[in-house]
Amino acid sequence: EFCFSLAGIMLLEVFLVLGTVIIYFLFSKKKEETLPFKDGWWGKGQKPDTKEDTTIRPFKVETTEEELSDLFRRLDQARFTEPLENSCFHYGINSVCLRKVVSYWKNQFNWKKQVEVLNNYPHFKTKIQGIDVHFVHVKPPRLPEGQSAKPLLMVHGWPGSFYEFYKIIPLLTDPASHGLSDEHVFEVICPSIPGYGFSEAPHKKDFNSVSAASIFYELMLRLGFNEFYAQGGDWGWLICTNLAQMAPNHVKGLHLNLASVTKVGFTHLLSVLLGRYFPGLFGFQEEDVRRMFPFLKKGLYRILSESGYAHIQATKPDTVGCGLNDSPVGLAAYILEKFSSWTDLEFQNLEDGGLERKFNLDDLLTNIMIYWVSGCIVSSMRFYKENFQKGIGTQKHEKLTVQVPTGIASFPNEIMHTPQAWAQKKYTNIVSFHFMPRGGHFAALEEPELLAKDILQFVGKVEKEQLWKKK
Repeated sequence: EFCFSLAGIMLLEVFLVLGTVIIYFLFSKKKEETLPFKDGWWGKGQKPDTKEDTTIRPFKVETTEEELSDLFRRLDQARFTEPLENSCFHYGINSVCLRKVVSYWKNQFNWKKQVEVLNNYPHFKTKIQGIDVHFVHVKPPRLPEGQSAKPLLMVHGWPGSFYEFYKIIPLLTDPASHGLSDEHVFEVICPSIPGYGFSEAPHKKDFNSVSAASIFYELMLRLGFNEFYAQGGDWGWLICTNLAQMAPNHVKGLHLNLASVTKVGFTHLLSVLLGRYFPGLFGFQEEDVRRMFPFLKKGLYRILSESGYAHIQATKPDTVGCGLNDSPVGLAAYILEKFSSWTDLEFQNLEDGGLERKFNLDDLLTNIMIYWVSGCIVSSMRFYKENFQKGIGTQKHEKLTVQVPTGIASFPNEIMHTPQAWAQKKYTNIVSFHFMPRGGHFAALEEPELLAKDILQFVGKVEKEQLWKKK
């Protein structure tokens, strides 16, 4: 009898616990959780008691003769290693190609002229959470009758910079002059991630994507934008995603040209095994199958062969960074290899890495010079350690979904493809998902018109249906 009553009590307890869990899930799902704003302080030493100076100061990119003579001295003293015969770009950058780039850098590239190009758009700096944040802010030259400009935050990644957006900015701020619809016109804000380009590097540990999102959120509010759009690829994808999780009522729409999923479940694994044979079962389209399979070759091996840099940067960024910060040729080699393979993996079969098929050397060297003159390569690489050191899938932002209307432009030569069926689990409100006809990782620089058109149609959808109000 005692046993029966004990069993009864235990059974009752089990039911009570189950009931509580069910009730909790039914009621707790109502309110979507947001990501907490990270109020850090990244300046040197102790945080002062005084209030932060919030003024926005104009900034100009400048160069000196000392800077140039130091650069040329280092370029003149470069030591090159003979490449293996017929190795093309399979071992990394090919030094025959590198020699040509360095020769162009010394004899034809005109940094002073490129500084003028950089200053074509207005630059500013402002102090946020103890560090100077640099940004480019471009307003439309003209606005159609009765229209106001829509603020658009565009965030770069590594090893890119704000300069990646220089070709797309005019298409967004003045679409009509470039044969695009002017139904929506933007004012574009392109900040440098702290530790990149002309933004001050954090002086303290733990500056991750959530810290960057918090700083950019503060920046947009400081500029007077209560509602804005956000766009990004590479680290810009994660920073803008975090921003949408943090301020869903301020981000009207999120547009991404890279959407990676860090939280992988059982269905992901199953779809990797069976998706090729039963695509419909996993919501895959023909194009998904083409881009993803065979998965060993296009997934696993590709990640292993192309992610060595990330492993180094996520573990010992300062060690490798020291060498790159001391040698412009080393820096160029490290960065240019990415502009080859991430634009098209097939370019590894070419001795020149296909670098000038989609870009010109002036643009590539301008990006490298932004890293060189600001001395930011080490701090830019540390961002990997700060984001990965706690392990993938452990952060709060990785567990939260994104409710904000989302548009995804999926470029075919991106190293890893994320099908809409996978992205949908994270971004629950995808209003536009397009397989782009061509292009790779550096979409804004490589295919500015394709990307601009996709952003314009996405914003058109969100505005027409006032989707942000239905969040």
